[in-house]
This record gives sequence, C-alpha cells and structure tokens, in this order.
Amino acid sequence: MRDAGRTLPRNDPRQYDDLAGEWWRPDGAFAMLHWLAEARAALVPPASRPGALLVDLGCGAGLLAPHLAGKGYRHVGVDLTRSALAQAAAHGVTAVNGDVTAVPLADGCADVVAAGEILEHVPDWRRAVAEACRLLRPGGLLVLDTLNDTALSRLLAVRVAERLPTVPRGIHDPRLFVDARALVAECARHGVRLRLRGIRPGVPGLLGWLARRLRATGRAHRADADRPGTTVTDRPAAPAAVHPGGTVVGRAGAPVPGHPRSTVAGAAPRIVPTWSTAVLYQGRGTRSG
Repeated sequence: MRDAGRTLPRNDPRQYDDLAGEWWRPDGAFAMLHWLAEARAALVPPASRPGALLVDLGCGAGLLAPHLAGKGYRHVGVDLTRSALAQAAAHGVTAVNGDVTAVPLADGCADVVAAGEILEHVPDWRRAVAEACRLLRPGGLLVLDTLNDTALSRLLAVRVAERLPTVPRGIHDPRLFVDARALVAECARHGVRLRLRGIRPGVPGLLGWLARRLRATGRAHRADADRPGTTVTDRPAAPAAVHPGGTVVGRAGAPVPGHPRSTVAGAAPRIVPTWSTAVLYQGRGTRSG
C-alpha cells in the first residue's frame, strides 16, 4: 500500500494509522466494514441477563457500536491500533489495546464474541479462534465474518476490489484467507458448533455506492487539476477528532459522514445472504458446556 508518502507491505497494521480519518466515512476506504458491521450485529440477540458482555475482536474504530445500541451489552473492543481505539472509545466502546491471538481478558467472561473481518488479517487465525472460544462462557455466542481461501475470493477481494475507488491497496494478504471447512473444524475443536452462510453486498446498493464514489473521485481529480503539483495520493487522510458530546469531526471541523449525527448522501448497500460461501461468509455458533 502507498499512502501518506510511504509504501507498506500487504496487511501491514500501520495502514490503519495512515487511514485513521476514514473509519467513520461510510462512502470512504472502510465503506464495506460499515455494511458488514450492520449485518453482523443482526446476528446478535438482545442480552439475556444484566451486565452481559460482548467482546469485539479487531473492533477498529467501533463500527459495530451503533448497531448494538439498546441490546443491553457492555461492549469491549480489542484492537492493536491505538488511533482506531480512540475513536471506538468515543462511541461508547471500552477499548482494550491487545492482540486477538492473546486477549488480556478472563476465560468465560463473554456472553458474545464478535470477530468481524479480522481472521483474514491474522497470521495465525487458529490462535485467534482459540481465543474467541476461550472467552465465551458456556452457552455464549460466537459471530464472525471473513474471506474464504479460494481462487474466486482472491480474485474478487484483491484483484478486483482493490481497483475500486477508495478501496485501500494492499489491505489484504490473500495468503491469510480462511478456509471455511477448516474454520468450522477448528471451532468444533474448541466446543463451538459453527454454522456458515455466504453473504455479499446487494447489487442495487453496491452499484449506487460505486456511482457515488466515481463521481466523488472525478471531482477530486478535477479539483487537483486546478492546483498544479498536487495529486489525490499526495494528500494524507485527515485524522478524525472527537469534540465534546461525541461528534467526530475532520480536520476542517465538519462532521464526518457516518457518525450517527451526520447525514449520508445515498443509501448504503445492504449485506444479503447468498448460496455460496466461496468468497465472503458469516458464521454463528454457540459454545457447549
């Protein structure tokens, strides 16, 4: 990935610091994470007891938080990237700086563990699965989504997706994609019977998003053409800041689109089920015992 004047290897965690201002822009670099967070939250039922805990592995800037509002959980987020955790905390997440393969939380503490779009970023996804299952109390729920280790997934998620407007180059390392059958077997080994289903963005919403991004990219290039010596890639992402009251703002002080108090031009695509798990899939399972 080339950003902020440097080139980073694929899947390098420093990318998330360079893109810190993108988290709460629903039409920005992490657009699909917004769509997936809503779909993941739909798998989580209301809390069944007072004080229920949801542990969000690889929580990023807390994109799951708005979709859990009112469900009755204390939301604890674990992530390596401090700049993302600061934004998660501003959205009510209890932020824990830690590695998802060695989570600094007690065995059986969680009623729900969410592992959204994280397993395909972990060099040893089996250790991350072991940790997720360890954190669950008996009867606790595991929800996750990730990319399958298939040729089709590598084609669509890397070769095609990384050519779309605003999608970060090098955000995934296809060597880390997670074989669906191996994931089910690994969860079973740790006492969680995982059921999978394929998912994808709905076509009408996706086409609308692409059209908006192409228009925005065209406007940015035209603006740069009026300022010699400046290119889109020369401009680092503006870091988000948090004002009193929790409003996330960009460098110029304008509300960042995607925050609950902001407006979004155009409806976001919805994640819908599909018959195949060959590319992107969700998992849901309960820990026995």
